[in-house]
Amino acid sequence: MSAFMEKPPVDPQNPLLELRRLTPARIALGRTGTSMPTNAQLDFQYAHAQARDAVHLPFDSAGLSAQLTEIGRDSLLLHSAATNRDSYLQRPDLGRKLSDKSAQTLRTYSAANPGGVDLVIVVADGLSALAVHRHTLPFLARLEEQVQAEGWSVAPVMLVEQGRVAVADEIGELMGAKMTVILIGERPGLSSPDSLGLYFTYNPKIGLTDAYRNCISNVRLEGLSYGMAAHRLLYLMREACRRQLSGVNLKDEAQLQTLESDAGTDMKRNFLLGQTDA
Repeated sequence: MSAFMEKPPVDPQNPLLELRRLTPARIALGRTGTSMPTNAQLDFQYAHAQARDAVHLPFDSAGLSAQLTEIGRDSLLLHSAATNRDSYLQRPDLGRKLSDKSAQTLRTYSAANPGGVDLVIVVADGLSALAVHRHTLPFLARLEEQVQAEGWSVAPVMLVEQGRVAVADEIGELMGAKMTVILIGERPGLSSPDSLGLYFTYNPKIGLTDAYRNCISNVRLEGLSYGMAAHRLLYLMREACRRQLSGVNLKDEAQLQTLESDAGTDMKRNFLLGQTDA
C-alpha cells in the first residue's frame, strides 16, 4: 500500500472496507460522482509508475558480483544477444540466448574446468532488476546452505544482463550441468514491482520449452518467503535427480508432504476443517 492510500476505518455498514485490510487488491475504493476518489487515482498512478521504473531499471551486475565476492561466491558476468533494453523488450528471442562473446567465455571456462557440475545458478534481470537486487542474496543464503548439505557441486553464479528464462538452458548445456535454476525478475504488477521468479530445469539444453521447467513465483517479503521458496526448490531438485526429469511431469508436492507430516499419521488431514479423512 503506497503512501497515498491509508487503511480505511472499520465500517460495520460496509463489509467491503474491512476486506481492504486483508488484501492489496483495489476494492471498495469508493467514488466521487462518477469517478474514483483522488487518493485512489493517485495511488494507481504511483503503482503504475513503480512498475514502469522496475522494467527499465538497469541491472547492477557489477554491484551484485561484488556482493557475492564478499560472501565468498565467485561469479561470471555474461550478456544475452540483446544489446540494449529496447532490443530486449522488442525481441524476446534475443534475451533467450547468449551473445557470441559470452558463449565463448563459458566455453573457455568449461575447457579449463572439465567434468561438468551438478548445479548452475543463473541470475538475470528479466523484467524487474529491482527484484533481483533486493532478493538474490537473502534467497541464495537460504538455498546454498541446503545445497552444500546435499553435496552437490556448484559453478560460479552466472549474472546475465538482458536475460530471459531460456538463457539458462544454453548456459547449462555449455557448462555440462545436471541442473540449472535461474533467478529472474518477474513482470511487475501494480502491487508487486519486485517479484522474483525461480525456474528450475533438469538436464538443460538449447531448445527446451517451458514444459521442461518448474516455476516458483512471487518470491519476496510480501509473497513467498525465502525459506519456503528454498524448501520447495530443494524438493524439486531432489526429486529431479531421483527421477531424472523436470517440468510438467514433476509435481511440486513439498507443501503437501509438510501438511501430511504434521498430521503424524498416514491419513490426509483436511486443514480447512481441522479433521482427518480416512
